[in-house]
Amino acid sequence: MTAKTFFAQLCSAGCIALGLAGNATAQSAFSPAVLVNDQVITYYEIEQRALLMTLMNSTGDVRKEAKDALINERLQVAEAEQFGIAPSEEGVLAGISNFGKRVGMDAEDLVKALELEGVSEETLRDFIYSGIAWRGLIQTRYGRNVQVSEAEIDRAIASNSGAGGMNVLLSEIVMATTPETMAQVMGIANQMANITSPTDFEIAAQQFSQSATKENGGKLDWLSITKLPAEIRPAIMALGPNEITAPIQLPNAVALFMMRGKAEASVPSPSYSAIDYAVFRLPGGRTEENVALARGIAGRIDTCDDLFGEAREYPKEYLTRESVAPGKIQRDIALELAKLDDNEVSTLLTQTTTSGQKQLLMVMLCGRTAELSEEVSREQVAAALRNQRLLSFARGYLAQLKADAVIIEK
Repeated sequence: MTAKTFFAQLCSAGCIALGLAGNATAQSAFSPAVLVNDQVITYYEIEQRALLMTLMNSTGDVRKEAKDALINERLQVAEAEQFGIAPSEEGVLAGISNFGKRVGMDAEDLVKALELEGVSEETLRDFIYSGIAWRGLIQTRYGRNVQVSEAEIDRAIASNSGAGGMNVLLSEIVMATTPETMAQVMGIANQMANITSPTDFEIAAQQFSQSATKENGGKLDWLSITKLPAEIRPAIMALGPNEITAPIQLPNAVALFMMRGKAEASVPSPSYSAIDYAVFRLPGGRTEENVALARGIAGRIDTCDDLFGEAREYPKEYLTRESVAPGKIQRDIALELAKLDDNEVSTLLTQTTTSGQKQLLMVMLCGRTAELSEEVSREQVAAALRNQRLLSFARGYLAQLKADAVIIEK
């Protein structure tokens, strides 16, 4: 697939809906659309950013999202420059290169592909520049202040291992990906990571999530932190009320979690040395027929042993059952197992085989084997605590900049 075709497929519906091509307006393209303090955002810039966001697979009111993003970036860059922070040409080029790698292109091909779809190189450079400037400012202002004590790490590890009996109340957004759509889904996920309102997170979950929880806004029930995959627990435990994780990449999806509550359990939660689970793979992927078939099977079985009777007409490799250490389980399957009690079934996941065949996965939890303790990296926990605090500082900083700014929309 050529770069042009790649972007054209992404934009085919979105750009038409936006009316970005030849849509006459009463305003000149370079007239001020928004004044941010003494800085101008033009209609042209909004249209350009909206087109870029559409190519990144953003949906919804992309013009409003583009305008809001540009307002934020004007404030962020101006503040960064007040502190003498201005990304170098080399830094911007490196940022463009990294951005291109997400869609399998080098920097030159990325710029050409965007220009063919109507996005100027300047628009891309401004986008990259503002992100680098803001991250540099946050690190400069708050990096030294984000100190994580050994006691805090100990408490996080205690909760993470179950020694503290910690339960968490989370909301989730889970979006399926393919190698071709990973970069675009990550673009959407990065925007969602800036949500600050539980209501907005619920709306986003209902619109974007492909998890079974989407209908109730992504809300999960209380669960023990030890049921979650070990590698994502530090990020979860670092969250404060209504804070959201950075996007978490799974083998076939991207996930975000919002913290709705934490509570000490009445008894310590066990860690697990092994998880016994079964996966039944239905050929054809997430079709209406397969979903109905999976629900029918789930309604007829009581235990994992019953699955073998249901699978007798399929090749043996379509049904697997294993009991392995939690860290050996594929991360997206591990997340689904975390939500299940013994003998419960999830039908959320799909996968594509090496030969290109799509499959719907029925994931069933057969049981968990408890252990007394689990090794957790102190460095991983400390990094998660620091990153989450920097994110909180950044959100608060931007909110204050907006509160102090004079923003006039034309």
